[in-house]
Parts: sequence; C-alpha cells; structure tokens
Amino acid sequence: MDPLRAVIRHFDDWLSRREGVTPFTDDPDVILRVQVSFTPHALILPDRTIPAGAETLLLHAWNERMPVIPAEGPDFAYGFKLHQLTIASINAVARHIMITPSLQNIQAIGGVTVHISLKEADGGRVMLERLGFTVMLYQRPFGAFGEFWENFYTWWLMWTFNPASTRHRRLWILQRTEFWMTSERFLEKYGT
Repeated sequence: MDPLRAVIRHFDDWLSRREGVTPFTDDPDVILRVQVSFTPHALILPDRTIPAGAETLLLHAWNERMPVIPAEGPDFAYGFKLHQLTIASINAVARHIMITPSLQNIQAIGGVTVHISLKEADGGRVMLERLGFTVMLYQRPFGAFGEFWENFYTWWLMWTFNPASTRHRRLWILQRTEFWMTSERFLEKYGT
C-alpha cells in the first residue's frame, strides 16, 4: 500500500473513533457507520421542522466497505451494487435505532456529502430523494474557509479508498450537500 494512503487510513480511523463515528454491525453488506450528533441549524422537512440543537443520527460512508469504482468509471453494475448495499445499510440502521435505547430521542437521520449536486439532476440525488430524504443546501457551520478544509479532507479520503472517484471530482469544485429525514418517517419506511 502507498505510504501516504496508509497514513490517511490511520488518521481517518483515529478521527472516526475520536468523533464517535462507529460501526454498529458486522454485516458485510452494511456500508454505513453512524454518529450521534446535534443539528447546528433548524431542518425544515416535509413532515415537521427539527429545531437547531436537536439530537440527530449522522450517516457516514464506511470507506473500507464502499464498492470500488472501476478504473473506467462507474457503470450500471456498479450503480446497481451501490444501490443494493445502500438499501441494506439503511434497513440495518433502522433496526439498530429500534433496538438501541440510547437512540430513542433521535429526531432526524441524515448527513452531508459531496457526491450529489443541487444544481443538476444526478443519480445520487435522485436515489436519496427516492429513499425519502430531503436534499438541501449545506449550511456551512465554519463558513467557506471551513468548508474548503472539510472538502480537502474528503477528497483525500476519496483518493485513498476509491481513487477512480476523484477523476471527475476535483478538489476545487467539490460542493457539500445535506440530506435529512425525520426519525418518524425513517422508521416508518425502513423499520419494518
């Protein structure tokens, strides 16, 4: 393994543990980890508004388990596999919420990504909306300067774990987007 990639992997492991980003299952089909957090701003969702400071569950890509994009770029088979793993992971998150007493006060489930766009229709945004998430503009808690460093770190993770994903996602054009769903709606859709 490339020494720089090894350093980034170790740093990501350390930072994930420090920030409470945890795997919650040993199921190999789960490609998400979770983190209990608090929303820094109000979330205006179709079924209700979640106030700033409410307890949320953030979804994080489990980088080591993400399917590797083929060198020639994502194709139908890759998209289908990613979709199937995403559905399996979301169902597993719902089951985890239902059986974990400390998660009963969660008001929303969601996260932040650079893999979808609000400006143009793309497969990632369409998939999240079909899954029931509301996709919205990223509210920069640390301003443009902070967002640059978040994007910088994200780009290095992409380069480390899934190098082909950086081919069309240059660091200076990355834009963060939020996706959210109320816990009631999430469990109604995926908790059965």
